[in-house]
Formats: sequence, structure tokens, C-alpha cells
Amino acid sequence: MHDFGGFPEALYALDYPAPGSPALAAEAAALLRTAGLEATLDGQRPLDHGAWVPLRYLAPEAVVPVVQVSLPLPRTPEQLMAAGRALAPLRQSGVLILGSGGIVHNLRRLDWEEASGPQPWALAFQGWVQGRLAAWDLKGLADWRQAPGAAESVPTPEHLDPLFLALGAAGGPPEPVFEGWQLGSLSLASYRFS
Repeated sequence: MHDFGGFPEALYALDYPAPGSPALAAEAAALLRTAGLEATLDGQRPLDHGAWVPLRYLAPEAVVPVVQVSLPLPRTPEQLMAAGRALAPLRQSGVLILGSGGIVHNLRRLDWEEASGPQPWALAFQGWVQGRLAAWDLKGLADWRQAPGAAESVPTPEHLDPLFLALGAAGGPPEPVFEGWQLGSLSLASYRFS
């Protein structure tokens, strides 16, 4: 699914034909329901760009089965962490739980010339998030709207929300894997949870 707009035509030609796993999808749905969360299976929905973009780099052959978990509406960080806790047992059977998004993701404030590097508000918010992650301050992270630079860094939460599902599934604080910026207002920070 090319669920974005206004980008170069080459992006709309990309495909990632990974197989699904109905058995794993059913197991994930059962875990969510057992935790008191709503779960509906949809075998027709294609992967959205939040799934296929990183997977093109992680598993370029597109042979690893993929089950996409959509974010509920409405949602709170606490609900997403509860969903992550419900899905955490899948990790013990070798399932990778991948939360794909961006700590700072503001398309309205892109610096196409990248003349000045990351914006000060973007650096402030990402630094705040990194500090809370390192301290494993889940309550503080759930209150992210109060952080410096939050309004500019996260104008809509759908790119930050996957972090909360990953936090719920994690066993402890993450290890930074990559740090970088694109166009002044897109964080490329990546983490691995133990």
C-alpha cells in the first residue's frame, strides 16, 4: 500500500511481496484478545509503508512472513504498551516485533536544502525521548506531549505511536543502533530492545 502522497513517482512503483502468516496472525489476535484488547483479522489489507519500507532493507528478498498490526483508533500510549505486553510472548518463539515510525516526523517543516541540520525543537524533543528511554521511564514517555519541542516534532502521533507498542514488548531499555537526521525534521534514530 502506498499510503502517502506528494513524493517522486519511483516510490509508487516499489513493491514488497512478502508472504503473510495466517497462523501467526491468529495467534497474535488471540494474545491481544486475552489481554482484553480488540483484534480483527484482515487477510486482504496490504502492507502499508510503515512496514514495507524498513523491511525492504532488513529482508530484501521478501521471503520472511510478515504480519502487520494496525494501530487502534482511538489509542493512548498506555493502550499501545498493553498491546506490546500482550504480544511479547511471540518473541520467545523467534518472532521479531518491529515498531516502525519516527521520533521526530514533521513533513510540514522539511528543510529540502538541509542547510542548517536538525531543527532546535527536533533536537530538544529527541534528546528528551532518548533520556526517558535510557532511564526506562515509561510513565514519562507516555506523557510525551509535555516534552520540549513535542508539538513541532510530533504534529500527528502515528509515527511515534509504534514506539509504545515496542516498549510494551521489550524486556528493558533499548540499545541505540543508528542516529541520524534527514531534511532537518525527520529523525532516523533506531533502537534494538533486548
